[in-house]
Amino acid sequence: MAAADTTASGGGVTAAPLRLVRDVVRISIAGFSGFFKKDCTDLARRVSLLAHLLEEIRDSKKIRVNSEVGSSSFSGSFFADLTLALQAAKRLVFAANNFDSAKFSSDGATKKILFQFQCVTWKLEKALSNFPDDEFDISEEVQEQIELVRTQLRRATERYGGPLNSGVLYRALSQPLDKEIDPFQQATEGCGSVDHDSDYVQNQESERNSPTSSEVSVSKDSDSEKVNSPSCKNPEENKKPDSLVIPDDFRCPISLELMRDPVIVATGQTYERSYIQRWIDCGNTTCPKTQQKLQHLTLTTNYVLRSLISHWCVKNNVEQPTALMNGRIKKSDGSFRDVTGDIAAIEALVRRLSSRSIEERRAAVAEIRSLSKRSTDNRILLGEAGAIPILVNLLTSDDGQIQDNAVTSILNLSIFDDNKGLIMLANAIPSIVQVLRAGSMEAKENAAATLFCLSLADENKIIIGASGAIPALVDLLQNGSSRGKKDAATALFNLCIYQGNKGRAVRAGIINALLKMLTDSSSCMVDEALTILSVLASHQEAKLAIMNGSTIPVLVDLLRTGLPRNKENAAATLLSLCKRDNENLARLTRLGAAMPLSELAKTGTERAKRKATSLLEQLRKSQQL
Repeated sequence: MAAADTTASGGGVTAAPLRLVRDVVRISIAGFSGFFKKDCTDLARRVSLLAHLLEEIRDSKKIRVNSEVGSSSFSGSFFADLTLALQAAKRLVFAANNFDSAKFSSDGATKKILFQFQCVTWKLEKALSNFPDDEFDISEEVQEQIELVRTQLRRATERYGGPLNSGVLYRALSQPLDKEIDPFQQATEGCGSVDHDSDYVQNQESERNSPTSSEVSVSKDSDSEKVNSPSCKNPEENKKPDSLVIPDDFRCPISLELMRDPVIVATGQTYERSYIQRWIDCGNTTCPKTQQKLQHLTLTTNYVLRSLISHWCVKNNVEQPTALMNGRIKKSDGSFRDVTGDIAAIEALVRRLSSRSIEERRAAVAEIRSLSKRSTDNRILLGEAGAIPILVNLLTSDDGQIQDNAVTSILNLSIFDDNKGLIMLANAIPSIVQVLRAGSMEAKENAAATLFCLSLADENKIIIGASGAIPALVDLLQNGSSRGKKDAATALFNLCIYQGNKGRAVRAGIINALLKMLTDSSSCMVDEALTILSVLASHQEAKLAIMNGSTIPVLVDLLRTGLPRNKENAAATLLSLCKRDNENLARLTRLGAAMPLSELAKTGTERAKRKATSLLEQLRKSQQL
């Protein structure tokens, strides 16, 4: 029996989740503080974005469902799961913001709360993944925004604890969504599985078999545990039994040293990056601890453990492990290099950047450009020496040579992740944008590349988008050199992943520039143009601009003749343009798109197959009307 097309109000089913979203927003308006300030802020920001979806469902005049809104098993389950996830999010931000780190000083309490952030983040992502978009008449813009929120939630879940198939997380997240999550019994109550799932919170093994087979665990009682084996202690600890003992959890299983950059391998084990990288570089393809074969060699930063180590260092007045410690830098093979002499030389070089002599400033910034290009160690030392704020000031220099070398030096320094934060703190974006507008062609290219590098962090996408960078990047896309156009395209693609930047790009004229690249036979930017179009096409302003450019015939032709990646993005763009648009679907039919789409659904990339299949289904439905 065909589903009926009925009109129903969405206010009833959206009332509870919308109220919870607003509660979280109200808590965030009061401001967050304490150890979990960033976690609370990030979670509240993502929750607040769900208001657009819920308000649109509430205000929708027509909802396609089997009978009444919420009556289908899909929509009913979605609203139930979302409400439970939002309840957990509200409890978590309230409790974490009021967590008294002085009263509950054990690392165990902190670990439980961080684990709950991971659980709640996963629950929200899981609920959104089950959103029955076919049952609701939701705008393309809101759908795109929700997809972005899902992506951010998925990344956040992985950052909190690495691969989802590791230890307690896999089992905890296998529970139904109605499983209550409340980690705070008198501010630290567990959520059931946290305390007794030993894969995550404690090491079941009573002893290590060898230094290379040790497991980093997150123990409940790491403050009180002592390292019994003399081999696990450094010389100072052997001499002074009462000295502070580094928790086993924070030591690399290979080096037995305090970890600076803990990373997770495919098996879920955590190691110091330099040591596990050396293990892999030697040709090993197994996990040192489990001896299991590594399904992939990707190293994922263990953000939770890194945060715990940092918190422990502050609490115990221990110098935090950084790239530069006591005049030494750890090399990729695990050994150390003494850079005391280099530090003195680089500090002297940085001082020369402020010289009254323009010739000396020119020479200094040119040397810093060369040094920052040469090695990571130099990037670390230059950042530590305070070069970045001075280089930012030099971006506004009237001397073209100094400006060119300053922006290139900042680009080179931004390759090292810790320096990205220093660049943003130095308020570099306005000056970089100014170089992008008025600098030499080389300076413009490197300014665009710098904006791309900085925009890899989601929060920086917002800052850069609001700075006026997008119009300048669009201008470079249209009028730059070949390299400049590619740098601009890469930066624009990354910025337009954020929903708020799409309208800015459209208003800056990006659509005309992209369409020209598609139709210009001499252009070598078809791939870049299609990739950006596929991101923009779901935005209403962009959709209108694309349609005004008579683009559908060009995209259909690319379905037939393009490279695999081009066919994939052409199909994705066409799907966004034609979804629920019978006029555009009719144009596709007249242009004979069904045949190349059918071929793509069989032989294309995985993403191309999905897009082509969905578009063919849309065509089939439109022909039945």
